[in-house]
Amino acid sequence: MTSADTQALVVGGGQAALAASFYLRRRGVQHVLLDAADEPGGAWRHTWPSLRLFSPAAYSSLPGWRMPAVEGADNPDASHVVDYLTRYEERYDVPVRRPVRVLDVRRRGGAYEVATDSGTWRARAVIGATGTWSRPFVPAVPGLAEFGGRQVHSGRYAGPRAFAGRRVLVVGGANSGAQIAADLLPVAEVTWATLGEPRYLPDHVDGRELFRVASARLRGEGEGVGGLGDIVAVPPVRAARDAGGLVATPMVRRLTRDGAVGADGVERPLDAVVWCTGFRPELSWLTGLDLPRRDGQVLTDGTPTVPGVPGLFLLGYGDWCGPASATLIGVGQWARRVAEQVTAA
Repeated sequence: MTSADTQALVVGGGQAALAASFYLRRRGVQHVLLDAADEPGGAWRHTWPSLRLFSPAAYSSLPGWRMPAVEGADNPDASHVVDYLTRYEERYDVPVRRPVRVLDVRRRGGAYEVATDSGTWRARAVIGATGTWSRPFVPAVPGLAEFGGRQVHSGRYAGPRAFAGRRVLVVGGANSGAQIAADLLPVAEVTWATLGEPRYLPDHVDGRELFRVASARLRGEGEGVGGLGDIVAVPPVRAARDAGGLVATPMVRRLTRDGAVGADGVERPLDAVVWCTGFRPELSWLTGLDLPRRDGQVLTDGTPTVPGVPGLFLLGYGDWCGPASATLIGVGQWARRVAEQVTAA
């Protein structure tokens, strides 16, 4: 076990952590990234093969270095993002330690004491950038434990091959639900269950427009991204929808041993369920701090700042800690703000 000091600790190694490192380095702040993963790339290493970004590479970049374009494709796939993040680390000589898992954080003597599985650190500021991928959420649907078929969350979905010839229920009315349902349609009998009618964004809207709208909302203009819709019509989704294959049905009432009972009361057989029902922030390592919470979620002021907790920042978890902060192009503005506040403290 070792002990070390630094000005700032960034917990995580994905896109938000790298953006934080960029601005901390620019301001001359000594810092270290503690990443629980074995390799660079963050959550992008765990996405399904057909996943595509919502925007061209140039509009999916972290601060300082534009993501290289993909020859012959408008929008990059996840492997391209992993390569970009890996090279970003190398380009900026990011001071990352891995694999290091943070176990506990305490406030002692005006600084933070951070316990890990490989030693203890002390830092004036701690920036949480652990994301959400490691905390998949599955709703408490009746019969969940009774169902005898295969269940997988979108965070562990590895492509359609394992579902070939199967009857698959895809649950979730946002982007992952639409994309995975479209991915499965050529090989499986797919039922796509959603809580309401799918809300597609206009076909011309991609990540560039989403970032513009989120930025306008930050300035107090407009109603934000939620007013546009829930599903970006990337080419595979658009093709499946326009061909009539991507049709949503109401959410099932319950699961049974061999299938599910639909909203019409009829039980239909199933072989598998893919839960595209989102994630929750991975903040278990912060339970040692008495943080302000609302409905179980750490309270922020709508930015990465946690009110009344000096030196603690939550970066990249979603709009509750900064509009568009969970996106490649959107996290930079919040990382810059965090670095400014770390310097000013």
